[in-house]
Amino acid sequence: MVLGIAGFAFCLALIGPILALVFGYKARRQIDESNGMQTGRGMATAGIVLGWVWIGLFVAYILLIIAVSIADSSS
Repeated sequence: MVLGIAGFAFCLALIGPILALVFGYKARRQIDESNGMQTGRGMATAGIVLGWVWIGLFVAYILLIIAVSIADSSS
């Protein structure tokens, strides 16, 4: 979840959001396999959601840059 929250700091490198996804999915799987011995499924899910949000924002940013560069070149 921490990497998902700090995703804005690493958004351009995509390191934080990707690691948030990897660790979030791994943590959620381990929690499910622990038969109630481990908790924190909500935090793992929050990390996954934040990781996907930052990746989506990164893709939107790239598409915006492409659209602006196309508009500038056709002027």
